[in-house]
Amino acid sequence: MNTPVLAVSLDLDNTLWDTPPVLLQAEATLRQWLSCHAPRVPAQWDDQALALLRQAVVREAPSQSHDMTFIRLESLRRVMTQTGYPEAMAQEAFDVFLHARNQIILYPEVEQALAALAARVPLFAVTNGNACVKRVGIGHYFTASIDAATVGAAKPDPRVYAALLGRAQLPAAAILHVGDDAFADVTGARAAGIRSVWMNRTGGLWPAELVPADHEVTTLSAVVELVDRLGVEPAE
Repeated sequence: MNTPVLAVSLDLDNTLWDTPPVLLQAEATLRQWLSCHAPRVPAQWDDQALALLRQAVVREAPSQSHDMTFIRLESLRRVMTQTGYPEAMAQEAFDVFLHARNQIILYPEVEQALAALAARVPLFAVTNGNACVKRVGIGHYFTASIDAATVGAAKPDPRVYAALLGRAQLPAAAILHVGDDAFADVTGARAAGIRSVWMNRTGGLWPAELVPADHEVTTLSAVVELVDRLGVEPAE
């Protein structure tokens, strides 16, 4: 007999919204701001050069490679000082980027599915990125949010899933984790004893070298149906 589902944890990027267009728009918004407020930066650093700089920051600070905010902010600090602007402008520039990075468009079924899931069980956001459920406008559906920067590690690191279990205060088998990344979400959840759901919106092939997820879906609406099928333990 299956353990009833007592909570659902959800990855954010590419699970609840399409992330590449969001990042492209955020980069464009940042570049526009830099052109107005720190024009020597875009004149001397194109997108490729900035991307290479972020890679260099990761190599130089591997212990913080999980923290997307640190990587971008440190990169901006370096380009500001190297182009003769106050280092403090890096924070202003990053705030512009982060605001745009949280301007997302949910996949069509997500809002309704989140409402349906939240009516059944507590929801937890578990993300490696720096999108925020409150800033994107869906925070009211979630009991808590776990992110890599706060935990000090990124999925599939066991510390992320340990943080989820700590917040949920539930047995691992009672939680269903949903995410699009076969390794970070599915393999990571399984290692923690959490049931896994692969969000395969693109019709991709499962990596042959990995053990398949417990379940596979193409929409969040299917997760609602799955939770109902597996059973929800009634509140006392």
